[in-house]
This record gives sequence, structure tokens and C-alpha cells, in this order.
Amino acid sequence: MESGIALLLMLVVGLLLVAPILAIVALVRTSGLRKTLDQVPKILSRVYDLEQRLDAIQQKLRSLSAGGAPAAAPQPELVPTPPSVAPKPSVPPAQPVAPPAATTPAPPPPPRPVIPTLTAAPPLRAPTVRTETDVETMIAGRWLYYVGILALALAVAFFLKYAFDNNWIGPAGRVAIGLLIGSALFPFSHLILNRGYRYFSEGIAGLGAAILYLSIWAGWHYYALFTQSTAFVLMIVVTTATTVVALGRDSQRIAVLALIGGVLTPTLVSTGRNEEVTLFTYLAILGAGMLVIAWMRDWKVLPPLLFVSTIVYFWGWYSEFYAKNELATTLLFATIFFVMFGVLPAIRGMRVGELPATEVVLVIANASNYMIALRTMLWPEYRWGLTVAVLALSAAHQLAERSLPRKQTNASRMARILYAGLALVFATLAIPIRLDGHWVTLAWAAEGLVLIWSGLRIGSLMLRASGFVMFLIVAIRLVAVPIESGPAFLLNARFLTLAFCAAAAAAAFVFARRSTVELEQAETAAFFALAVAANLCFLVALSLEVWDLYGRMPSLGIDRSLAQELALSMLWLVYAIALMIPGAVRKSALLRWQGLALLGVTIIKVFFFDLSFLTRFYRIISFFVLGLVLMLVAFYYQRQSGTRGSAKP
Repeated sequence: MESGIALLLMLVVGLLLVAPILAIVALVRTSGLRKTLDQVPKILSRVYDLEQRLDAIQQKLRSLSAGGAPAAAPQPELVPTPPSVAPKPSVPPAQPVAPPAATTPAPPPPPRPVIPTLTAAPPLRAPTVRTETDVETMIAGRWLYYVGILALALAVAFFLKYAFDNNWIGPAGRVAIGLLIGSALFPFSHLILNRGYRYFSEGIAGLGAAILYLSIWAGWHYYALFTQSTAFVLMIVVTTATTVVALGRDSQRIAVLALIGGVLTPTLVSTGRNEEVTLFTYLAILGAGMLVIAWMRDWKVLPPLLFVSTIVYFWGWYSEFYAKNELATTLLFATIFFVMFGVLPAIRGMRVGELPATEVVLVIANASNYMIALRTMLWPEYRWGLTVAVLALSAAHQLAERSLPRKQTNASRMARILYAGLALVFATLAIPIRLDGHWVTLAWAAEGLVLIWSGLRIGSLMLRASGFVMFLIVAIRLVAVPIESGPAFLLNARFLTLAFCAAAAAAAFVFARRSTVELEQAETAAFFALAVAANLCFLVALSLEVWDLYGRMPSLGIDRSLAQELALSMLWLVYAIALMIPGAVRKSALLRWQGLALLGVTIIKVFFFDLSFLTRFYRIISFFVLGLVLMLVAFYYQRQSGTRGSAKP
């Protein structure tokens, strides 16, 4: 009895599932047949029109062959043919005619037969009578159709839920029904596609894949009908089948649905245990397959989605399960993911020479994510390994930049700048990873000099701009990170670091002055600013040394703070003169103006600071030296004005 009831229930469920599908198929086929029948009257009218025209042509040909006038062709009865105007016959050029011998006029020449020209009449169209408006067609023919599909689906879902709640269908039957429905939706979606409903068929295929995933998950996790490994394999099969359907239909949307299902598979079969190798191997295989498909079909949506899902899984697992003894395995998989997502844009760049915006973002995000992973896992225990890895990253991006074709387009230049910029960033980051303290500043100053020199040698604006950026970073670091000075005057880390940075900036300015590269006005101003910064840096270094020197002097009845102030004023005066003399000799307005500016600062210091705080003895010395220097400078400029007529900067 129970088996009979179960069989009856299965029959009812089958009817509820199959009947709507058959009804939809019948509706689609009937609509197609109706469209075909509507074309029959039009075809018959066209055939009748062609027969009438053939008869008319035959009659005209008979009249011409008999030498008579062409008979009028009968017109079709359905639609009158518009009269055709025959073109004028071409008249041959007139020949010279001899004058007549007699006065009788010559008989006129026989008339030339007029050959009619056949013109194609417009095709006959059977009158069409519309019994419904466009809005009515859209509502009744489309919207109600979709609503009907939804209503049938809900009816089946409510029936199944009612059967589940009353325990009419057991766990195995529930999972089997889900697998049956999900599997049946794939061929049904193909049937809908053949009828011209592409978007609707893609939604049906995605729904079938989702039902299969949920049914497999319920069979493993909720009903325990099969093991986790079986569920994992079945979900992989579903992902593969969906991907094959996407390739067969050339549908990126179905491929995205397959990717979503494949990405959700580890979550659906997760047991909460540490399965690093299984998880990351699956993600690597899924990613490699999807990226190959994206390359073959030129689907640009798949790589970003796959990258985001992969890093979410990677960092989610890392925060939950990572341990020191898993360093090698985790580092290997992080490298595999970096290579996997870096190869596709690189190959596209080498082939086309350009990168779309999505892949530009992918290249930057992929490199940044890998750098963060290396820093997180290797710092600070494995500094040498981290340094080597970062330098390898720099070399890889530099190799990618060299492999790009040299096209003279903005997109091609942007691709080269992208890879070259990343190579420079990683090379720069390797310095603070391996070095400490002021050595980082020294290395960055040297790198800035090398970049500007290289940019001047090969005429690369990008390299020169990178050099300016490095010098800006050096300046910020010198201000933000103070360097401890030693007891030795001038022979300590602070002075040597500042002096080296000043020398590097000055050398970059000299290289630019001697280069034959044409520089824009803005870049020329930047080089002059770099020269001023070099002088300022060296002056600060000397000022700090003089200040510390007089601050360390033994107490010999001299106030240390007053001695420091006086020494600082004297140093600035001497340095100003040291700038103005070479400026006068070499006729360099830049040096002379720097000297004059420093003189102005010294005057302000002496009159507004030294005058108020220095004692009589120090005040006398300060003003005497300042006055002497100012007299010498004024004498020089008056002499220049008298001999040359004008004072030139």
C-alpha cells in the first residue's frame, strides 16, 4: 500500500514537473508554426505577380519579332503597376548630307522602333490586419509568459515543501528530485536558446547549476547521503559541465555563473578543518582553467572576479589556520597565485602592446597583494629572503616592460610606465628591507641620482621623474627621521648623510646642465630647485655641526648659547660669500641669488635676534663682521655697475 502511494506521489510530481515544460514547448512550437502560416498568402501573391509579369514579357517579345507595335501588357489585377517611362533612344552623330539633285523633297526615313524598358514593380504585399497593439503584445506575449513560468515554478516548490513537511518524500527522494530538476534544466535551456530566447536560456542554465549545487550540498551536509569527497567531486563535475555549456554557447554570463559556483564549492563542502593543500590546489586548478578560457574567448570579467575570490580565500585561511611550520607551503601557493594572475596581462601586453583598464588594476592589485603576503610571512625573521624576493619582483616587472612592443600610442606608453613603475617601486622597497637607519636614506639618494642620470642618458622622462620622486622621499625622510650625531666634528653619521644627499642632488643638477637632452620649462625649474635644495641641505649640515661644536665647548667664562648664536651668524655670512664668489666668477645668477638670499636671512637674524639677546662683546663682533661683508658686497656690485653699465644678477 505504501509503495503504491509513493509511486502515485512520484507520478504526480513528475506530471507537475513535465507538464509545464511540455506546455511551454508546445506553445513555442505553435507560435513558430503560426508565424510560418502567416507567410503563405504573401508567398502566393508574389508567385501570381511573377506569372503576370512573365506573360507580359512574352507578349512584348512576340510583337517585336512580328515587326508590329508592342502590345500593351496586361496589368495584374491585385495592384496596378505604375507606368514606366522609356528612355529616349540614343541618336547617332549626324553625318554630312549632300545637297539634293532635284527640288523634290526626299522621303522621310522610316521611324525607328521603340524598345520598351522593363522596370521592376514594387513587390506585392498582402494586406496585414493588426488585431493587437504593441503594448498588448508585450504584455500578453511576454510578461504573462514570464509570470506564468514563475507561477508554475512556485507551485512546484510549494508542493515539494508540503511533501517534505509531511514526510511524503524521504531525504534520498528530495536530493534525487533536485538533481533531476537541475539536470533537466540544461537541455531545456538549450531548447529555449534554439527558439531565440538567449537571455532566458542563460538564466535557466544558471538556475539548473544552482539547483545541482544545493542538492549536492544538502545530500552531504544536511542528509549525510554521501561523503565530503564525493560531494566535492560532484560539484567539480557541475562546474565543468556549466563551463562547457558556456564555451559551447559563447556566453560570458554562463561562464560567470560557472565561476561563482566553482568559487562557492569550497565553502559549501567546508568542514571547518585546516585543508590548505586541498583548498589552494582546487583554487589554482579552477583559476588556471578559467583564465585560459578568458584568454581564448577574450572575456575580461572573469579574471577580476577570480582574483578577488582567490585572495578572499587566501587571507581568510591565513587568519584562521596559518602557523610557522606551514611557511614553505603557503609561500609556494602565494607565488603560484601571483604568477597565475600576472601571466595573462603580460601575455596580452606582449601580443597587443596595450592593457585594458581592468587588467591595469589587476596587475597593480596582484603585485601589491603578493608584496603584502611576502612582508607578512617573511618579516623580520627572513630579511634576506624578503630582499631577494622583492628584487625578483622588480626584475620580473622590468622584463615584462622590456617585452612590450614599442608602439607610439598612449595606451602602449601607459602599459610600459605601469610595469617600469612597479619595477622601480620594488627595487626601492628592497633598500629599507635590508638596510637600517641612515643607510636607507643614503641608498635612496643614490637611487635618485642613478635614475636621473639614466633618464638623461637614454632620454626617458619617466626615469627622470622617478629620480625627482626619490629625492622628494629623501627630503621627507631627513625631516621626519632624525639622525643621531657622534662626538666627532664632521665625521659622524648625521653630517655625512646630509652631505652625501646634498652631493647627490648637486650631481644630478650638473648632469642636467651638461646633458644634450631638451628639457621642458617645468623640468628645468625642477632641476634648479634641486640645486637650491642641495645647498640648503649642506648648509643645514654645517649649521648643526657648528651648533653642536660650540655647545660641547668647555666652560671658559664664555656663555655657550651666545657663542652658538654668534658662530651660526658667522657661518651663514661665510657661506653666503662662498656662494657669491663662484657665482661672480662663473657668471652664475643662481649661485649669486642664493648668496644674496642667505645674506638677507643673516641680516634679519643679526638685527632682530642678535641685537636683542647677545651681550655687548658678541653684539660688536656680529655687527662688525656683518657690516664688513655688506660693504664688500656693495663694492663689488657698484664696481660691476660702473664698468658694465648695469648690475646683472
